[in-house]
Amino acid sequence: MIAAIHSSDLDGCVMAPRSKSVMQRACAAALIAGGETILMSPGNSLDDQVALSVIQQLGATVERLENGTIKIISSGIQVKAASMIDCGESGLSLRLFTAIAALSDFPITMTGKGSLQRRPQDFLLKGFPEMGVDVQPNNGYIPFQIKGPLLPTNVEVDGSMSSQHLTGLLMAYAAKGAAGVTITVQNLVGKPYIDLTIDLMKQFGLTIPINQDYKRFIFYSNGPVNSLVDLKRNFNIEGDWSGAAFLLVAGAITGSVQVEGLSPNSYQADKKIIVALQLAGAGIEWENEMIQVQRKELNAFHFDATECPDLFPPLVALAAFCNGETKILGANRLKHKESDRAATLVSEFSKLGLQIKQEDDCLLIQGVDQLVGGVAESQGDHRIAMALAVAGLRSKAKVVIHQAESVAKSYPLFFDEDRKSTRLNSSHTVISYAVF
Repeated sequence: MIAAIHSSDLDGCVMAPRSKSVMQRACAAALIAGGETILMSPGNSLDDQVALSVIQQLGATVERLENGTIKIISSGIQVKAASMIDCGESGLSLRLFTAIAALSDFPITMTGKGSLQRRPQDFLLKGFPEMGVDVQPNNGYIPFQIKGPLLPTNVEVDGSMSSQHLTGLLMAYAAKGAAGVTITVQNLVGKPYIDLTIDLMKQFGLTIPINQDYKRFIFYSNGPVNSLVDLKRNFNIEGDWSGAAFLLVAGAITGSVQVEGLSPNSYQADKKIIVALQLAGAGIEWENEMIQVQRKELNAFHFDATECPDLFPPLVALAAFCNGETKILGANRLKHKESDRAATLVSEFSKLGLQIKQEDDCLLIQGVDQLVGGVAESQGDHRIAMALAVAGLRSKAKVVIHQAESVAKSYPLFFDEDRKSTRLNSSHTVISYAVF
């Protein structure tokens, strides 16, 4: 799909998309906690669909109800033969469900497609032999094979690439009834995502570990368990701060956008977009789960995105229109995303007339009043496509984005939000697109 973005001023209200980080974790928790789970306000992204498919392959039944909710019924891991699990392009599903799938004593091949085939998973596989899991690693790339059953034991894992492997191990250890064992983590990045995981595990009644400064996670035989465990539960999928970040930035650079359905108490790391908007001088009003951002004169800012790397694309779109040079730290964490995301941001925004470069762990952006416009590639990266589209709202000439369909990975309705009369309105036609 090719999308053409025209200079426009936005004014309106939109509901935040659902969090795929929460949705995928909730699917995993529903599988291993057992019983009946009703997911309220479920997500519909490609990654969400992958997670639902994976838990069905691991033994759960999934039913979409007429009221839009999803019913999951599970008796735990129920794998009855060797199988292959396709994680699509979802890095979280691959890393989360590899540990959970290893609870089975049948060989399981973990695979995927697209950019996931190019992303190294060596760090994911190193500790499994210590847990009794046989691994055929395929040089650290998918497809690889695992064969359990995983036996919780004291283990040390490398957290410098991602926290997602640790999320999978925490859930797998809880499912196995780990007692008296410790997961030691070196150089953990993405700490807020571990907070998100542990909070969600608690809500599902799973045994949660003692977190010792994100360096040791200790499971005790009488560890803290939710005393309100019920075999039937409702769980609401909260709004996605990652997807909403693009909407909030759009308001800051083009007019006024109100986003509803964002929890101020969320553990999502990308809630820090509010800090960046404040540093830039955007007009922000926040009431309960509604945030309104209005355009004001914006100034360059310094921001450390090491713990929230998914914010880099919307932050670049914001920094593009800030007076002066903005410095965003944490670029080294972007190497193995859906694209080499730092390099992609530099190459594609440069095509549109922005002065942007990478120096070591930083992206440096020199702000402009308007982009020049032009043709850019998402390179199959959903967040790059959304960042280019938002920035295109302030461009002298239209911004044409190739592979714009990549937004479906996390936000399928992204290009349709402005077309809904009850949502965003624009002073010009914002988006036109065609399928080639």
